[in-house]
This record gives sequence, C-alpha cells and structure tokens, in this order.
Amino acid sequence: MTDPRQTARAIDALRRGWPIRIGALALLPIETADPVRLDAFDPERQAPVLLSAGRAETLKLANQLEAAVPDAPVLVDRAPWIDFATATALADPQLDLATPLKGPFRAIAVTARDDAAAALRLARIAGMLPAFFVLEGGAADVTLSSAEIDAHEDAVRLTIAARARLPVAHAEDAEIVAFRTPEGPGEHVALLIGTPQGEPPLVRLHSECLTGDALGSLKCDCGPQLDAALKAIAKSGWGILLYLRQEGRGIGLVNKLRAYALQDQGFDTVDANTRLGFAIDARDFGVAARMLDLLGQREIRLLTNNPGKVAGLEARGITVTERVPHFLPTNPHNEQYLATKRDRTGHQL
Repeated sequence: MTDPRQTARAIDALRRGWPIRIGALALLPIETADPVRLDAFDPERQAPVLLSAGRAETLKLANQLEAAVPDAPVLVDRAPWIDFATATALADPQLDLATPLKGPFRAIAVTARDDAAAALRLARIAGMLPAFFVLEGGAADVTLSSAEIDAHEDAVRLTIAARARLPVAHAEDAEIVAFRTPEGPGEHVALLIGTPQGEPPLVRLHSECLTGDALGSLKCDCGPQLDAALKAIAKSGWGILLYLRQEGRGIGLVNKLRAYALQDQGFDTVDANTRLGFAIDARDFGVAARMLDLLGQREIRLLTNNPGKVAGLEARGITVTERVPHFLPTNPHNEQYLATKRDRTGHQL
C-alpha cells in the first residue's frame, strides 16, 4: 500500500539536505547538501549528476527530443573535476554568468528513468532546484515510490477544513472556505461572493503570487488581476475566487525568484522556467476542480484569458459554459511578460 506521509517526510529530508531513495535510486539534493554530506554519500566520487532536460540543454547535454520536455531527466557523468561547487554551478542557471563552467560534460544513459523523473518532480513539489547526485544502491534517510508521490499530490484528498464569513473591500457578503490535505503544508482557499442565482457562478482561478498580491510587484499583473477579479465577481452577483497555493506556476517562491533573476539576464518567463528545468506551466488544475466539486459547482463561467485553464478544468469534469475575458492595462515593467503570455503560452490578450 502507498503511504502519502512518505512524500511529506521526503520533502522535509530534501530541504534539510539529507539523502532519500526513490525506487532504485539514492539521491542527494545539490541545493541543500554540502561537500561533507557529498563525501559521506559518495566516498568513491562516482555519483553522476541528475538534471532536468531544460537545464541540460543550456549545457548542450540534451538531445532535441529531451529538450522538448524540459522536466525530463538527464544524467551527467561524474568527471573527476566535478566537485560540489561545480555541481552547484551545474544545477543553478542563475549562476552561469558569474561561474564560467568547465567542460566538456558528458551525458550518460538514464537507466531508472521513471525513478529519476519522479525525483525531479519531487524537487519541484518541494520548491527546490531539480538537481541531485545519484547512486544506485546508496544509503538514504527516507525511502518512497513514485506512487507515493502521486498519492500525496492527488487532489481527491482535499477536504474542507473550515469556513467563515469574511467581509472584503469589494464584497461585504463574502464567505471564505479553506481546503487542505492531511499531509500538505499549505491550504488553498475559496472566496464565495454573493448569492446563488440559479446560473453558473463566475469563477476566477488565481495562483498565489506573494510578490504581486502582497508586495505590489510591477513585474507581473497578478495583484491588479486579483483586485479586478474580486470586483468583477461582486458585480456579477454570484461567483467564486479560488486562491491556489501554486506560486510561480507551480515551481514555488524561491524558484520563481530564480526565474526573475534569469529574466534580468534577458530571458523571458518561458525560457527562464525551462532553463531552471521546469515545465512552462506546472500547475495542477485538478486542485481547482476538486475545490469546485466540494462546493457543489460543476458548471461555471470562467474569468480568464488562458485557454489552458478551461481545458484543465474540463479534463477533470468541470463544465465551463463561458470564458469571460479578463483584460487589464500594462505597465513598463510587465509589457514583455504579458507579450510572452500572449505569444508563447496562448493567452488570449
């Protein structure tokens, strides 16, 4: 039987720099480990480096097929001169300008591909760089399977934890509902505004954005989108804002800030994500579908410019009767960001 708690334990281990095992592979996280832990993990200095294809492509190590799937696994042979500092530079593309890399590097066959892919996925869930030292048969503090990662992330495990009246600036009649899973560290929330009128509610899916929602960042349009969505839902008379804990399109706050650093080096949002080794959009819209299901709303009007959200919800059994556009003006800091959304990710702006 699978145990979702093992994934929670593994995430904790990764953040502490401890080795874990997935299937046949023992894995030491490069981001949080150190040279002493590497020597203990791999005293023979033979462990290759596991990276995502998006990152490996920047090192000329991924073939065209792999590069098309930026979160696919690529294994880098452990040359004698690849010490911990070199591996750190391999793992983190924001260091490329400051840390000229040695070479050449050599990619080798990934034998336990499913286990390696699961490791990269777990790194993203943990909000860490997708990069490990890898040994078959090495020691580990936590052992888990890819099925246990699936169980931990399964949206069907979401339940309503609490609800209360919450007057907000644009809707004094709002109610907030919190959702969580038994092992998940954070909660998703829904804000119900107005009174059901016998028609599908106007729904907005808003992914958490600390920099935009709370700090007023001008690099994105998240804060203004959130404010405008609350106004639009209130004006409609009945609707729901789903606030999803999927920062940075599912890669986490720290990795999003790394992507910001890459944008400052000239890369757009798509290339920044893939250079880090992540999918262009790693969000799980099954979470939103489950929240709507628990709220008894299987038919909705969706306030979005992103056709991917429509497809993601409908694939999980939610009927979108109408896509309602959500247009806002640009500013000098987010013009390129919005142009990238329009030109490279299909947003209908």
